[in-house]
Amino acid sequence: MDNVIEMQSEKAAHVGYKHTEIGIIPEDWEVNPLEEYTMFVGSGKTNTKSKGTFPLFGSTGQIGSCSNPEYDGDAILIARVGANAGKLSFVSGQYGVSDNTIIVKLKPQNNIHFFKYWLTYQNLNSLVFGSGQPLITGTQLKELLLPAPSINEQTAIANVLSDTDALLTRLEQLIAKKQAIKTATMQQLLTGRTRLPQFAKHSDGTLKGHRPSELGAIPEDWQVVPFKDVLTIKHGKNQKEVESPSGQYPIYATGGQIGNATSFLFDKPSVLIGRKGTIDKPRYAETPFWTVDTLFYSEIKKDFCVKFVYYKFCMIDWMQYNEASGVPSLNAHTIENVLVTLPNLEEQTAIASILSDMDDELKAFEQKLAKIRDLKQGMMQQLLTGRIRLPLDQQP
Repeated sequence: MDNVIEMQSEKAAHVGYKHTEIGIIPEDWEVNPLEEYTMFVGSGKTNTKSKGTFPLFGSTGQIGSCSNPEYDGDAILIARVGANAGKLSFVSGQYGVSDNTIIVKLKPQNNIHFFKYWLTYQNLNSLVFGSGQPLITGTQLKELLLPAPSINEQTAIANVLSDTDALLTRLEQLIAKKQAIKTATMQQLLTGRTRLPQFAKHSDGTLKGHRPSELGAIPEDWQVVPFKDVLTIKHGKNQKEVESPSGQYPIYATGGQIGNATSFLFDKPSVLIGRKGTIDKPRYAETPFWTVDTLFYSEIKKDFCVKFVYYKFCMIDWMQYNEASGVPSLNAHTIENVLVTLPNLEEQTAIASILSDMDDELKAFEQKLAKIRDLKQGMMQQLLTGRIRLPLDQQP
């Protein structure tokens, strides 16, 4: 069985541990089918056409409401059929459940959150079968062998993992807030609606105003130019002759880095944008790179801040310039003729510096988030298998 406790290589279990049909576990843990820990495992039966004030859950989460909540209390819901088969969630209160979702209710002497985390760690998607509609059955779940400690240890493990989840949620919310602030700042600074203090006034101390332009009102000392006055769009090339695992230069495609190259196509800071496929995700490249033939790069002319130009690219809805009915595509000539508003180089650089600092802060938070997610995965692997035991007052 995939993703259950891996058999250790030692011929004998360590002191305090024992061999079982699913591997080595603490000697005071038990291995039983899921059915032994539950009082109900079965598909929902709520009428999905009813409307009411109670939540109605299906394989994709909450799918509507119902007037007659047939279920209450804590439960684990597992998508039974379709693309989400095997995915699970936790619900409580009063609710309805559709027939494409399996309900798992635990016996009172078990901690439901411990089993929620164990089933998540187990990766139920590995049990899904069927070449047409993916499917997982209640029978499969009932027969699934699970190792479980005492209720006290179940609760302690669940609490540790729940605290980690709470930390992840707070960090995700903080990142979302920081991203929203950055987006608002871009909208203000890159359009000139808000000026940085050092650029907001004339030399005599009076505030600078706005003037009409073909793009609407802009700061009086900004200009409207086509991108061709700022940059030249260049085509990427096939990477086969330069691609090598030992290459020191990144190879970029529309979806990001796909490999390394032994030589570079361009060695100056540049703004990259998709020619075909993903055309609405500009990328900033600081160091020498290679781009494939579906990704444009740009040569930025002097007197323009490359990072500022990148942020201007990010503000544009490039899909409106899509020139294909099938796979989205952009034309170099089209890009170069897009009109853009620009301040002088000094203000460009100042604006880019502020936004870049925001990007650096976001990147640091996202790296922290990734580390905590990895930490949680490691904690689940160790705690849910008993490889690491939590200190308990009643622990033997």
